[in-house]
Amino acid sequence: MQIETPPATKPYEKPEGERRGIVIVNTGNGKGKSTAAFGLALRAHGRGKAVKIYQFMKVPSARFGEHRMFEQIGIPIEGLGDGFSWKSQDLEHSAQLARDGWLKAKAAILSGDYFLVVLDEITYPLIYGWLPLQDVLDTLAARPKEVHVCLTGRRCPPELIELADTVTEMTMVKHAFKAGIPAQRGIED
Repeated sequence: MQIETPPATKPYEKPEGERRGIVIVNTGNGKGKSTAAFGLALRAHGRGKAVKIYQFMKVPSARFGEHRMFEQIGIPIEGLGDGFSWKSQDLEHSAQLARDGWLKAKAAILSGDYFLVVLDEITYPLIYGWLPLQDVLDTLAARPKEVHVCLTGRRCPPELIELADTVTEMTMVKHAFKAGIPAQRGIED
């Protein structure tokens, strides 16, 4: 490790543009995409802002750690799917759940009722062809100017990356699962 001298001056100038809702994408093969989105939700909620989280792959009855915590503090989170595709008994049913869920999410985005709408794991129904990419792009472009939207998932379509204001790609450097360590409750669920 190399020791650095802390900066003595501010390393950037304050932007002069207007404050407005931004589109944020968390993608890549590394861990932390949903976790980062949930951190945004907590930050917004802490400022008294209305937040809604939609999870495109989780079942409505999911009770992972995030569901328990968001329930306790009053952030609505809704599972729209029936689990990951390899667990699905009927992929057409999974696709229909994604389409029905998208209509809910689209209405929430366009309503202007929320400061932040999180579309967790939305890239999967997009890349599986279950959702029309153009409708998602058009909705993001037409949203009220104060609405922020955060989208997560691997292999984000380039068109969404192009439209987004902020894109972060999580890169896997090392993962416990690859070393034979199973997912840990409270860390990965």
